[in-house]
Amino acid sequence: MSYFKKVLQFAKPYKRFAILNIICNIFYALFSTLSFLAFIPMLQVLFQEEEPILIKPDWNGEFGSFKDFASDYANFFLNQRVEEYGPISALITICILVLILFFLKNFFNYMAMYFIASLRNGMLRDIRNKIYEKITELPIAFFSEKKKGDTISRITSDVQEIQSSFLSMLEMFIKEPLTIIFTLIGMLIISPQLTIFVLVFLPIAGLLISSIGKKLKAKSNLAQQENANFLSIVEETLSSLKIIKGFNAEVKFRDKFEESTGRLNRILNSLLHRQNLASPMSEFLGVAVITIILWYGGQMVLIEQTMDASTFIGFLVLTYNILTPAKAISKATYSIQKGNASAERIHEIIETETSVKEHPSPTPKEGFEEEISIDHISFGYEEEYVLKDFSLKVKKGETVALVGQSGSGKSTIANLVTRFYDVNEGEIKVDGINIKNLSKSSLRALTGLVTQDSILFNDTVRNNIALGKDHATDDEIIEALKVANAWEFVSELPKGLDTNIGDSGNKLSGGQKQRLSIARAVLKNPPIMILDEATSALDTESEQLVQKALENMMKNRTSIVIAHRLSTIQNADQIVVMRKGEIVEQGKHQELLALNGAYKGLVDMQTLE
Repeated sequence: MSYFKKVLQFAKPYKRFAILNIICNIFYALFSTLSFLAFIPMLQVLFQEEEPILIKPDWNGEFGSFKDFASDYANFFLNQRVEEYGPISALITICILVLILFFLKNFFNYMAMYFIASLRNGMLRDIRNKIYEKITELPIAFFSEKKKGDTISRITSDVQEIQSSFLSMLEMFIKEPLTIIFTLIGMLIISPQLTIFVLVFLPIAGLLISSIGKKLKAKSNLAQQENANFLSIVEETLSSLKIIKGFNAEVKFRDKFEESTGRLNRILNSLLHRQNLASPMSEFLGVAVITIILWYGGQMVLIEQTMDASTFIGFLVLTYNILTPAKAISKATYSIQKGNASAERIHEIIETETSVKEHPSPTPKEGFEEEISIDHISFGYEEEYVLKDFSLKVKKGETVALVGQSGSGKSTIANLVTRFYDVNEGEIKVDGINIKNLSKSSLRALTGLVTQDSILFNDTVRNNIALGKDHATDDEIIEALKVANAWEFVSELPKGLDTNIGDSGNKLSGGQKQRLSIARAVLKNPPIMILDEATSALDTESEQLVQKALENMMKNRTSIVIAHRLSTIQNADQIVVMRKGEIVEQGKHQELLALNGAYKGLVDMQTLE
């Protein structure tokens, strides 16, 4: 129930709908009880069980005598109708009264559901929004340890499970208990003795039903985890289809997927068998309770004659009116057990503390004036450090290139300067201000990023380029495309700027995608540019076009270039050669060649390729 309470926190903005729902449910429960009580005088008229009362009765104001007063007044009213218009007229009057009561009952039931729908759907939207907000807030490190399918499962199937369990239970949260309370009041008025007898057996039946649901949460948790697993397989398959087909691995992945769905099938069968047992068991136990009441109440009618047959039938109808909401509540307990597992998985994300925290009072920073200073930093993704006591200064307007073998820590520098990760030791400063003291948004407003993998979205060219600059004009977008050597091919696309480039930009070539990435960074126009092996995945012709675009972009900007192909960074102001997270050489291209050391070795290796 702890996670159920946490889910209910999302109901606070919609409490007005909850209040209206409660009011409507009170009237629903009241008219539900009255509609069944109205059958008793109808049956008494039909069976002609009581002596007619011809004098209008008075109530003395005592609660204990209310039952007798109500019964006598109904007798008097109906006999008046019989005397004036005949027995059929009295019967029609009761039928109309019953119809009115049932209409009011169902009208308020509809209104209660009408108001709860706004609460349910609003909560559902806010839960999804909160998860997505948290996904965008959490550091990249969090998702490097998790499968994408697991995260997708939490925002889709887990939220859906909450809708069908917790939120559907809100509909009966007030209605069913109130119906039981009003019905019990009606039953107590009719026969306290028989009501107490019923109350002895109902809790026993409830305990038997609730015993079935004890393992539902564990089973449901397993089902959600397996659901996340097969979603991960689907995501991997869609993103790696070329490799799967190229290596004839279709059967291997198919077997992997079928193993997952097979496990899910077995878990769901076990879960549903247990859940489905609730309905027939609750129905059987309900009939058992009715049967016992028939036996006990039958003695009161036939032997003791302390109750007439019409009242007893009315009492049985009211008992049924208790069993229906009681059955709904018992089914809701299963839903809570299932929903609790999904709520736990959702709150695992929502309540995760971000390791890259925003400063409570960040220093304002709009421009870049002097230098980026990396002072004695050390950093490790896990236990082993990738950077060890690393220091570097990048002055405004300089182009600094980081080179070295794979795993030397080059890309880590880019991740730390943009604060995708935080350093373990040391500090990184922009114009003398520790970047931890800047807001993340202001820091990233100062930087533009072009990565090795061209990350584009299934949208138009226009929307991909304008990602970092709202309300950019067509002229600004076209100018950025020209700087990136991309306007030539964009202008020939079927719809120009409004052409959809497909999932991850897959309608374009690698070089075209990379030039769009560069155009996006150009339009943002940041003072600091970070290029993470932006040309390493391109063919020679595309590399030349992209390199020209990069040179255009880096003019009058401070740039940190992580380079694989050394031919692209010969004009850099500083070249930093890294090995195992440390600087082994530093200087200009010709100076490093003259040292005949690590840099010369890297150049010679690429010359031989």
